[in-house]
Amino acid sequence: MTTTTIDEAPFIEPSTTAKRNYINDEYGVMSWLLTRDHKRIAILYMISVTALFFVGGFFAFMMRLELLTPEGDLFTSDTYNKFFTLHGIVMIFFFLIPAIPAVLGNFILPIMLGAKDLAFPRINLLSWYIYMIGAIFGIYVIVTGGVDTGWTFYTPFSTQYSNTHVFATTMGAFITGFSSILTGLNFIVTVHRMRAPGLTWFRLPLFVWSMYATSVVMLLATPVLAITLALLMIERVLSVGIFDPALGGDPLLYQHLFWFYSHPAVYIMILPGMAVISELVAAFTRKKIFGYKFVAFSSLAIAFLGFLVWAHHMFVAGISVYSALVFSFLTMFVAVPSAIKVFNWTATMYKASVSWQTPMLYVLGFIGLFTIGGVTGLFLAALGVDVHVHDSYFVVAHFHYIMVGGTVMAYLGGIHYWWPKITGRMYPEWWARLSALLVFVGFNLTFFPQFLVGYVGMPRRYHAYAPEFQVLNVLSTAGATVLAAGYLLPMIYLAWSLKFGRRAGVNPWGAVGLEWATSSPPPKENFHETPVVTWDAYDYPAFLKAMKETQNV
Repeated sequence: MTTTTIDEAPFIEPSTTAKRNYINDEYGVMSWLLTRDHKRIAILYMISVTALFFVGGFFAFMMRLELLTPEGDLFTSDTYNKFFTLHGIVMIFFFLIPAIPAVLGNFILPIMLGAKDLAFPRINLLSWYIYMIGAIFGIYVIVTGGVDTGWTFYTPFSTQYSNTHVFATTMGAFITGFSSILTGLNFIVTVHRMRAPGLTWFRLPLFVWSMYATSVVMLLATPVLAITLALLMIERVLSVGIFDPALGGDPLLYQHLFWFYSHPAVYIMILPGMAVISELVAAFTRKKIFGYKFVAFSSLAIAFLGFLVWAHHMFVAGISVYSALVFSFLTMFVAVPSAIKVFNWTATMYKASVSWQTPMLYVLGFIGLFTIGGVTGLFLAALGVDVHVHDSYFVVAHFHYIMVGGTVMAYLGGIHYWWPKITGRMYPEWWARLSALLVFVGFNLTFFPQFLVGYVGMPRRYHAYAPEFQVLNVLSTAGATVLAAGYLLPMIYLAWSLKFGRRAGVNPWGAVGLEWATSSPPPKENFHETPVVTWDAYDYPAFLKAMKETQNV
């Protein structure tokens, strides 16, 4: 592949043969299962995480049906325990953590960098196979009776008392963690070694900055989870006394180890969402992101500070009051870089000519819901309030406003934004807008009542509750029904668009970035000639001028 300058038309429209859609490739199933093309691997991940999302969503919906009435009349308490455990495990380990990095990151990141693939294509394919092996363990647990420990696997229940499939479940999570490690390694090396000529660090899209920060967290935090789950399995099988105080173990050690990974894991889930939002805000305001360097470095700050706040999950677990005060302060401080992003996105939209297409609707939903989740997180960082609402539905609502209101909204926004690039087809805009509205309304109707019911005293993980909580629970279940409809609609119209959607051009949104300078879908190696970047990030006039000159060649 040769290198040319921007003025020499580095972006050449592929020939008809090169435009062949890899989704309909003539070589069949095995060409997919053995592919080293990052775009195909991203689609394999998309199919996998979507299927598991609906599995996890099924358990959530069944829980909401149980909570329609105060009496535990639909399931036994044991069955309900298994349902909320499986919902948490599937959604966190098999959807929220891999969704944006493995799907959107895999597909878009190399193209944004002007690379023909990720640095290690074989490792990229291996990461999907490892993910699928872990998912098979999860499916095995589901069909053979489930697990009842909660997604946190707290000891001593998980090591001594539970008679469910704890070992197989933790093995599935243990294996899946290596998929994240390999993906993070691949992204970091690709960003360092495979950027197009002229694509300096401060010309990188903010998507790349956030994915880079996420990859650092993946590499540093996920091995801690692997060690923790390995110790749990050893303790359960051999009773060697790692966590059992009767055998000389430390009952708090597991919580320290688990949350040392699991709070950074929150940023593994939310940083990629922030990556998507930065791209969408720039694309649909036609403006440079306000304070580009502040937003870029805030991603690195979140990744660093995320390792310093794990013990705020343990304020009522017996840590010293001095440790609690330190972690309370650090937890409030970690909100600063997240607030920088929100303020800068808002400043970018200020007095902009905003295009209200479907991806931008998800941006507004993300900012609103994530802000509510972040502010309520400050309540939980305050020691007195945390003691009151700990293990209540207030915590459930906060977590879902961050993870579902944040990560899932961003994922859906990113899917709608890059769908024309991935498939070469447009979706029906009216149905997409309706879906975005249903998701936003359904989400708030589902989870906002849980702040109220949690604050007045309803504990989480109970399938029976006091009658005075029923009205708020009925609202929450009604919202879950609307939310389910909002999630199902994209499955229908996006599948429809694969055959009947109108063809997308190279750049249907008029956006800026290297991914919008190649065909839709991209050719096998993304670009026929290596691009040379001479414009700054989100410099619309320079990019569009270059594209116009290309069309004139």
